[in-house]
Amino acid sequence: MKDQYKAVSLALLAVLFWSTAGSAFKLTLSLTTPVAMLLISGMVALIVLGAMAIKAYSWRTVFRLSHRQWLMSALMGALNPFLYYAILFVAYDRLLAQEALVLNYLWPVILVALSVPLLGQSLRWNQALGIFVSFLGTLVIATQGNPQSFRFTDAPGVALAAGSALIWALYWILNMKDGRDSLPKLFLNFCFGTAYILIYFLISGTPWPEDPLAWAGSAYIGLFEMGFTFALWMGALKLAHNTASVSNLIFLSPLISLFWVHLTVGEQILGSTWWGLVLILGGIGLQQKLRRKASVYQGTTGNSPGIAQSGDATDRST
Repeated sequence: MKDQYKAVSLALLAVLFWSTAGSAFKLTLSLTTPVAMLLISGMVALIVLGAMAIKAYSWRTVFRLSHRQWLMSALMGALNPFLYYAILFVAYDRLLAQEALVLNYLWPVILVALSVPLLGQSLRWNQALGIFVSFLGTLVIATQGNPQSFRFTDAPGVALAAGSALIWALYWILNMKDGRDSLPKLFLNFCFGTAYILIYFLISGTPWPEDPLAWAGSAYIGLFEMGFTFALWMGALKLAHNTASVSNLIFLSPLISLFWVHLTVGEQILGSTWWGLVLILGGIGLQQKLRRKASVYQGTTGNSPGIAQSGDATDRST
């Protein structure tokens, strides 16, 4: 019971840190470009993850990989941190922070849809209904409460935010197929991903930010969105007697995030954002309800992808 209390405490602290990410993105983007912010935060995260990985494992353990594992890290690093954050940061640059952070929560919905062709899962009517409800929430947010109009406030921004959720879902599926320990695996993914980011930065000709606050904001993102908070989350899952009860705390993140966005960024939270969030989380809840029922009937935890199994998905806050 004591371990479960510690697990919940660590998980809540991780959720609190992750809930500040959307505000940090928006505030820092007002001072620098998405590319510069991505490179600085990626380098900080790489240092943090490297320090944690070497402390917990030997260098030999971290870097002694098969050819297939090196290729897997190269591919996963292209998805996260490179493509995922490159696209997400541009979405935040174009949209209201509240819109981008809620739209990014489509990833569990997309994950269930992708599990059909990529993992051979079957899609039941309850899950299909959940997907429909969640995408209806996306439409409500994207049209700021006028879904029947199909007029998007910023169609490219909406597409980018949804695209980041798609990339995260693909990354999660690849992560499931890679049996290595989470921390060294994530560190190596960031080794490749940060290299891709550096090449992108140099090709784009983007200047380094001049404002010290831009550096501070980017470093904060590297620490508390990409790096250190992962250790808190991983520690919570290791201590938890009931992993699902801890994992589901991640759904507090968008609610707390909206509070921070209003307080620090100064955005008035729109009614359409609240309704869209309710629909997206409600759709995910429908899928979760089905998964729990199936596990009871089958006498097992099952293999269907879902947020309750997201212990190795590192972070889903944004």
